[in-house]
Amino acid sequence: MNVIFLTHFNEASCKRILQPPVLFMIGCAKVLRCTSLRVHEKPLTELANWLVRGVSLDLKWRSRVVTEGPERAPQRSLLRATGLNEEDLKKPLIGIANSWNEIVPGHVNLDRVAEAVKQGVREAGGTPLEFNTIAICDGIAMGHEGMKAPLPSRDLIAASIELVAKAHAFDALVLVTACDKITPGMLMAAARLNIPSILVNGGCMLPGKVNGREMALSHVFEAVGWYKAGKISEEDLRRIESLAVPGPGSCAGLYTANTMAIASESLGMALPWTSTIPAVSADRIRAGRSAGKAIVKLLEKGIRPRDLMTEEAFKNAIRVDVALGGSTNAVLHLMAIAQEAGINLPLKIFDEISKETPHITNLNPAGPHYVVDLHYAGGVPAIFKELSDMMHLDQMTVSGSTWREIVRRAEILNRDVIRPRTNPYHKQGGLAILWGSLAPRGAVIKQTAVDPSMLSFKGKAKPFDSEEEAVKAISDGSIEEGDVVIIRYEGPKGGPGMREMLTATSIIVGMGLDRVALITDGRFSGATRGLAIGHVSPEAAEGGPIALVEEGDEILIDVPNRKLDLIVDETILRERKAKWKPPKPKEEGFLAIYSLLATSADEGAIMRPRYAL
Repeated sequence: MNVIFLTHFNEASCKRILQPPVLFMIGCAKVLRCTSLRVHEKPLTELANWLVRGVSLDLKWRSRVVTEGPERAPQRSLLRATGLNEEDLKKPLIGIANSWNEIVPGHVNLDRVAEAVKQGVREAGGTPLEFNTIAICDGIAMGHEGMKAPLPSRDLIAASIELVAKAHAFDALVLVTACDKITPGMLMAAARLNIPSILVNGGCMLPGKVNGREMALSHVFEAVGWYKAGKISEEDLRRIESLAVPGPGSCAGLYTANTMAIASESLGMALPWTSTIPAVSADRIRAGRSAGKAIVKLLEKGIRPRDLMTEEAFKNAIRVDVALGGSTNAVLHLMAIAQEAGINLPLKIFDEISKETPHITNLNPAGPHYVVDLHYAGGVPAIFKELSDMMHLDQMTVSGSTWREIVRRAEILNRDVIRPRTNPYHKQGGLAILWGSLAPRGAVIKQTAVDPSMLSFKGKAKPFDSEEEAVKAISDGSIEEGDVVIIRYEGPKGGPGMREMLTATSIIVGMGLDRVALITDGRFSGATRGLAIGHVSPEAAEGGPIALVEEGDEILIDVPNRKLDLIVDETILRERKAKWKPPKPKEEGFLAIYSLLATSADEGAIMRPRYAL
């Protein structure tokens, strides 16, 4: 038997690297089944890099429990009933989790992507078994009660994949995904299961063109404000509606969907150069086929999600996100994925990385370029290349290569899209975390989407207890320049579901209210721009200070100094708190369960069982 002697490694470390990890123990050394090599006092990362290049594992390490032995005849008979034959059952069973549906533009092409994935799996010697999970379109859900559903769906998606994969003993997973909550939900499942996994997304949408001007979904939302302000006609609005969102893919700007697609590649969980491929490109199908082949190689080498999604990988993902100016929702989702991977990722890390990272692209909604432009400028590897001395380049990826090896092949092909770090759009990255008497546990803002004149702002509060109330007041002309619109009881518990406020922010922008701020314990779409502050923690439903704001209170916003303060005497606030009563539960069904178990936004708004609290 070929062995490797690993000294100075505990059992937990070995288990992270290899499955099954331990045959027997000699002193402090573990004896593992793999190719001959003797290693002494090697750093864990170095050992892991060696292992993922050279170790062959039992490819049916999980599925044997349902495909082998006389006692598994009933299980085999059920699998045969689906059309599998003897040869299929001898191969590793690869689960293909697909969120395809006919509702969401980002998902309507995933049937073709999944077919390409399955072709790649078969070519590489695996047996693909496709199953589905749900997907919600945030844009369709926006602005009404339906927006309570998307964030809770993230945890439901993670749970559905976890349960199907466990029940059927898949040896590995391919996650076929697109859009806002689906991608993070799938990554949460991958981290939770920790079986070889790879993510392949459906690609970005191309921008539309209206009267010669490129547009995307954010323009359609803002056009409602233009129409209400009398700037365009109803016919103009209808033309924008018809042309700005032209076909399949995740909406063309750097909204949450594309932010999380890019994050998955930055984490090492998607093949390099693939997260930004347009949905309509033949490269998207080729990427699916490549992912199908790659998952079998990952299984052969024993590379699992927690080997890739390390603390350094999350820091890479955060740095890429802030360099691009991505969605504030990345904070919630990366924190949630990290928790499933057993990694602590506090809010302060996002702020620390953003402060030292230049903002080097200017993508819609804040800028003139789109995700497709980023793709043809070199994609995610080009961002790693430009920021290479700031990145953790020895991190392994699902490609089997480290980022250092990938960066050697990367090129920056358009300096209008990806600026040199010596000439950035902003000296700091896209995100800022604010703290203060209004947000003792933090709040999040996309600082690169704010007019520089508004980064320091003081205004009078106009509080509303729901998004609908605020939107009506904005539309009716009740909001004036210098106001701070407060939308509360929209947090994870209070909403429940932490609705996005794109309708409110878009109408403010569209109506030309340039000196109006919006603060909420809810959240914002990646399509939001302006002085919009979300994720205020603790939320109103928990009795946070945002619940105590009254009309006319002064609010201080100081983004450069990371301040968000309610300028009210502490004695008065204590009196208000004594009179405050928690709201009655609003929902039944799954939303009621989510409200009961959801953590605060500063912890990722994940569902945590009561026994874990």
